[in-house]
Amino acid sequence: MARRAPRTEPNQVAHSAGGVIYRIDGPYVHVAMIATSGGARWGLPKGHVLVDEPPSEAARREIEEETGLSGEVVQPLETIEYWFRAGRTRIHKFVDLYLVRYQSGDVVPQEAEVDDARWFVLDEAIATASFPREQAVLKRVRDLWEQGQLR
Repeated sequence: MARRAPRTEPNQVAHSAGGVIYRIDGPYVHVAMIATSGGARWGLPKGHVLVDEPPSEAARREIEEETGLSGEVVQPLETIEYWFRAGRTRIHKFVDLYLVRYQSGDVVPQEAEVDDARWFVLDEAIATASFPREQAVLKRVRDLWEQGQLR
């Protein structure tokens, strides 16, 4: 009986950027999050980095596109890396996340990609975030706040 050669599935690399846009209101830090999957998943706004676009600029752009909020990039927070499938293709995704200080705008979810967007008090955002890695990033922002490093 002849053996078949094992199938090799194509791999691709994807690069996205986004982050935590925040504002301070008295003793509270508020962060904006987006809902997808019919409102079932809450997470951080993010999207593809365009060719020749700095990831920090892509983060600022994607946050504005998905939430209607604009801000200034303060610092990098973390790069999240994971694998997923799209059909038969395995995709190795890297997501650069940045801390972004809110400057202007009202929350307006991007109709084509986002089911909802809203401000959350930071602890509520941590509890609401659907993905453990994003919860960890939000906890890091809370640590920065508690250390007096957010303004």
